[in-house]
Amino acid sequence: MSKEHRARRRALLSCEDKTGLEALAKGLVALGWEIVSSGRTSAYLAEHGVEHSTVESVTGSPEMLGGRVKTLHPRIHGGILADRSKADHAADLEANDITAIDLVVCNLYKFADNPGIETIDIGGPTMVRAAAKNHAHVGVLTDPADYGAVLDELRRDGDLAEETRSGLARKAFALTAAYDAAIVTWLDGESGDTLPPTIHLALDRAQELRYGENPHQEGARYRFSGRPSWWDGVTQHGGMALSYLNLWDADAAWRLVHDLGDRPAAVIIKHANPCGVGVADDLATAYRLAFECDEKSAFGGIVAVNGPLSAEVAAEMVGAAQADIVIASAFGEGTLEALAKKRKNTRLLQASAPDRGGLHFRQLGGGFLVQQPHRFERLRDQWKVVSKATPTEQQWADAELAWRVCAHVNSNAVVLVKDGQAVGIGAGQQSRVDSGEIATRKAAGRAQGGASATDGFYPFRDGMDAAAEAGVAVVVQPGGSLRDDEVIAAADEHGLALVMTGERQFLH
Repeated sequence: MSKEHRARRRALLSCEDKTGLEALAKGLVALGWEIVSSGRTSAYLAEHGVEHSTVESVTGSPEMLGGRVKTLHPRIHGGILADRSKADHAADLEANDITAIDLVVCNLYKFADNPGIETIDIGGPTMVRAAAKNHAHVGVLTDPADYGAVLDELRRDGDLAEETRSGLARKAFALTAAYDAAIVTWLDGESGDTLPPTIHLALDRAQELRYGENPHQEGARYRFSGRPSWWDGVTQHGGMALSYLNLWDADAAWRLVHDLGDRPAAVIIKHANPCGVGVADDLATAYRLAFECDEKSAFGGIVAVNGPLSAEVAAEMVGAAQADIVIASAFGEGTLEALAKKRKNTRLLQASAPDRGGLHFRQLGGGFLVQQPHRFERLRDQWKVVSKATPTEQQWADAELAWRVCAHVNSNAVVLVKDGQAVGIGAGQQSRVDSGEIATRKAAGRAQGGASATDGFYPFRDGMDAAAEAGVAVVVQPGGSLRDDEVIAAADEHGLALVMTGERQFLH
């Protein structure tokens, strides 16, 4: 850059978010820069006594169309896009009396906060992309958090290093990409298109993790740009740093415990599957029931309770197997210390209720599988009793709990419940009968008079035979098999109440 050009350095400021702008502008003026600005940014600079020129004085054209056209002019974009290494570009600037712009400071209308046609920024993204394209010669600032470092570099070195300009350009393109993605998502919502023809994802790295699925893999948590999730509000009170699987399992535990209704509930997750679930009149009892479901598997599990964790609950946990994670809405006095004393490495997480989110994505070779998020489509009043026997009110309650837990267990799944306690859970088997046998073995006779749920229909009567062997009184399943009549006949033969939900709840 020539000495002549350096003496005429010019910055264009156009910012919706004025955070840190006064200090930046005054710092640039002190370094001898000329400031050009428009609209509300110009008014802000004038209010704070910052010497500057207006865009209108540079372009010779007034703002028009209610402010939609301000900076869209060759005297602005020629100054931003000129390649200083090309003689023909320099000639064009001179022929058209255009002064080069060396720094663009711009952030965009907050579309995500108030989506609509009038909050779609046109001039801002255009300036940002122009400056980012020409980052070999132009700096572009889109984040107030970068103002201080850029000013420091200009004071120290008189210019921005190539590495700095490149990094700022990358950030600028990420901003405009996320901005356009937000607009497309809004338009899809306006059209009501559940699975649109294209999906545009913009993700921000929100949390570095201890490691990925295994220690030799790096891992991080990302979130949708401009859309914080409940994870962003999580407070970790103690324990080791979180890993990829810690978050995966904790998310599964937190969603399940919030899917169990309004009564106090506790769940224990191990390798993404519940190994304990309890519902009771108080959380201490609910946790004890959850732990007693499968005490061996509970070791090193993830514990979630759907309310504040009291001293009574903490005492139950201290007396039980150690946990890798405990997650609750709040921790009562002394509970953090008690749990840390049990095991100092246990992660203690305080969180708000989970969000349900939008579309569900799963990576597939070369792309993604996309579906609507999980939900229970058919509730108890839409279920159908198809057997001669009818469930009692307690059996209905157990059947509902078994069904809700079953939806959070990897297929094939069978869940046995008695008096608000999961007593046997069989998960992830190729044969539903095998899952039933595992659940029955784990229940060890505790399912007598309770409920059994399975996530898919029983294709043969052997499912009813296995349920009868477990001792349950009611079986809840989707129905829809070609042999439903045989399955119903088997239920009647065993004196079981058989309830069909009319919907499947697979989880893979």
